[in-house]
Amino acid sequence: MSEQTTPLGGVRVIDFTQVMLGPCATQVLGDFGADVIKIERPGSGDLSRNFFGEASELAMNNAVFASLNRNKRSVEIDTKSDEGRQQVLDLVRTADVVVDNFRAGVMERLGFGYDTLSKINPRVICASGTGYGPTGPYAHKGGQDVLAQAMSGVMEKTQDPSIPKSIYPTTLCDYSAGMHLVQGILAALLMREKTGRGQRVGVSLYDSMIAMQMQEAAQWSKHREVLNWAAMPLTGVFDASDGAIVIVGAFKANPLQDICTALEIDDLSPTYPTLDVQRTHKPYLQKVFREQIATNTAAYWLERLEAQDLLCAPVRSLGEALDDPQTKINDMLCPIDHPYLGEMTLVGSPVHLSEAPMQVDRLPPRLGEHTKEVLQDLAERLQAEAAE
Repeated sequence: MSEQTTPLGGVRVIDFTQVMLGPCATQVLGDFGADVIKIERPGSGDLSRNFFGEASELAMNNAVFASLNRNKRSVEIDTKSDEGRQQVLDLVRTADVVVDNFRAGVMERLGFGYDTLSKINPRVICASGTGYGPTGPYAHKGGQDVLAQAMSGVMEKTQDPSIPKSIYPTTLCDYSAGMHLVQGILAALLMREKTGRGQRVGVSLYDSMIAMQMQEAAQWSKHREVLNWAAMPLTGVFDASDGAIVIVGAFKANPLQDICTALEIDDLSPTYPTLDVQRTHKPYLQKVFREQIATNTAAYWLERLEAQDLLCAPVRSLGEALDDPQTKINDMLCPIDHPYLGEMTLVGSPVHLSEAPMQVDRLPPRLGEHTKEVLQDLAERLQAEAAE
């Protein structure tokens, strides 16, 4: 697609990000047509390139790095050298957005804070994703997904008090904050159309996790009650004879009666008619469900539960989900032929635009793959400006 036919065509992004929060955000910008120039440390690059602790070309272009860095150009610049700093400042003159996910204050110490960059380019938008925000008692701390889970209250809740607290195994904090960063950048680009000026955009892992719990926070604020959706009495994961299923007994006039009908057991709703009563007797109700579901297959019970219009699903592995025809129909599979990894499949964009479908215009880059190209283009731009 050309710049004219992509939502962010003509938008240039200078990308200092690494690991996941920032890279998943800038990848979205690249997927929508932005020219994303990834600034990487000479010889080592993004920390995700060292995921396996090896320095081989294969290791530094691993699948984890590839999953977060398509549609970008990689440039090696030593930002601590005078030459490197000047190269960055010159790139900023041509840029619309500068993105980082360093600790608060790092960009300022490098000489690339908003106050500095906005003087050379008043239209530039400086977007930062931190652990806890730019100020406050935790601003100096390094941010990380697991820490945000712990600090925000997400890790504290479990389905049942008997279940030990644990780390959520998928990086929900990084991804959520990354998508919030995209939202902020897009809003700032729209506002710039009205004002002609850029601005700061800030998100944090901590804020994103607090925001994710907006319902729970409101319930706690008003009633000092812990709202735990996983602890609802008619909701749970149950083992059938050949695999697990999940049932959500909610959003119906009498879900307990419908569950009992589906499970071919006597109606328990006259004895346990209200949510409060069901909460009190949750261990017994779940025991009854568990024992009955264990007597037949997952497919058998899912068919019966769906016949009662109950919310239910099989519990599957990621591999099973990726192999599901629905995943392909939704264009969530993005096959590429990588120069080091060979044929592989990346996850596509969950945002589908009818007039601008996502496509891979650039494979995940090798370290410094585009250094010469970008710096040569920069020199030509500067020469053209000087001649005007």
